[in-house]
Amino acid sequence: MTSPVFPRKNPVLRTQRMNLPPTGRGRVAHGLTRAAAVSDHLELQVCEACETVQYPPRDACGTCLSPDLSWRKLSPCGELLSVSTLHHSNHLYFRERLPWRIGVVRLDAGPTVIAFLTDSVGPPGVVGGAERTRVQVLLRLDRAGQAVLVAQPMEELNIDLKDKLQMETGCSPRGRKILVTDGKTPVGQALVRALLNAGAETVWVGYSEPWKRPEEIARLKNVPGVEPVALDLTDARSVAALGGELGGKVDIVVSNAEVHRTEGISSRPGTDVARAEMEVNYFGLLRLAQAFGPALKGRAADGSGHSVAWVNLLSVFALSNLPSQGTFSASKAAAWSLSQCLRAEMLPHGIRVLNIFPGPIDDEWNQNVPPPKLSPGALAGATVRALTDGLEDLYPGDVAQEWFERWRDNHKALERELVTGGL
Repeated sequence: MTSPVFPRKNPVLRTQRMNLPPTGRGRVAHGLTRAAAVSDHLELQVCEACETVQYPPRDACGTCLSPDLSWRKLSPCGELLSVSTLHHSNHLYFRERLPWRIGVVRLDAGPTVIAFLTDSVGPPGVVGGAERTRVQVLLRLDRAGQAVLVAQPMEELNIDLKDKLQMETGCSPRGRKILVTDGKTPVGQALVRALLNAGAETVWVGYSEPWKRPEEIARLKNVPGVEPVALDLTDARSVAALGGELGGKVDIVVSNAEVHRTEGISSRPGTDVARAEMEVNYFGLLRLAQAFGPALKGRAADGSGHSVAWVNLLSVFALSNLPSQGTFSASKAAAWSLSQCLRAEMLPHGIRVLNIFPGPIDDEWNQNVPPPKLSPGALAGATVRALTDGLEDLYPGDVAQEWFERWRDNHKALERELVTGGL
């Protein structure tokens, strides 16, 4: 087993309370939050009348006063004009993290913005006889779940994992202790491998019905850093017992256990299958949140080794019900609603809740679904990248991306198309 990357909390010391960065935002500014929640690409308002790029976000164009503003993905490139380093702050969050670097960047798209700077950004340099340093500006979510601008060198593809801003805006698995609730499925196996490859210190792998002696869990027992643990999400005692044992140790919870059955409402009599899906997909998540949520919130300020994230494996069918998988879609819709409540309770403690909305996964329950299907490995890789980037919502794969765009554009059209068997 690898040595811990982050120092563990001294149990003798009093647990610190989390201080969050400033949370005040206007309704229009939440357009930045929406963009940062699903990607780190730069999106700003553009006036439909005069094409002027707007910053900060506003209700009317600052040039022609037109209220017709739309959010567009723009070039993140810009020119660093100045750098300042804060050595004093009256705000508790920044006071705990001083010194803090900020810079003024003139974007190629037009506006001038103030952005947080990564450690790798140097002072403005001389290029072509003029003071100029090229940077790229990304949208990230801070510990309070609000959008902030982060500038880094043009040649860097990702913020360095040891950078202060990466620690504050990302949830990298590196050095973390992680619980994956179901390690028997192809998705669970892929998640375990991806998390270990990303540098996770320990991955506890849950499995139910231990008397069946699943081969998948047996293969993981000898993998360094993996510890199988008994976990039955349908049993409140099982969940509570594991929460009492591991709750104070886990940094990231990955809720990937699910029951997936096909058919709709009238094609299968009774409610047994629907109950089985809800028992794991919804009530299992609820039991898990009640057992592990308080401990994660309590460890949110444990220095560099604090708890960071909660991951929910949902489905893009939660957005709009797929009739051929009607009760499964309904259970995931319920879990999605519950996860929003979980996010609301976690945000004041700086814990990121990542919801994953994949389309059909290439597993046993989608054998008869035609391609394209998402491989478990691709899903796991996308999950690790989303954690590292600190996203809130992930739509991995072509089907999920298209479904999300159709739902966001016209959810009634998507609903009608699904009646005719479209996917």
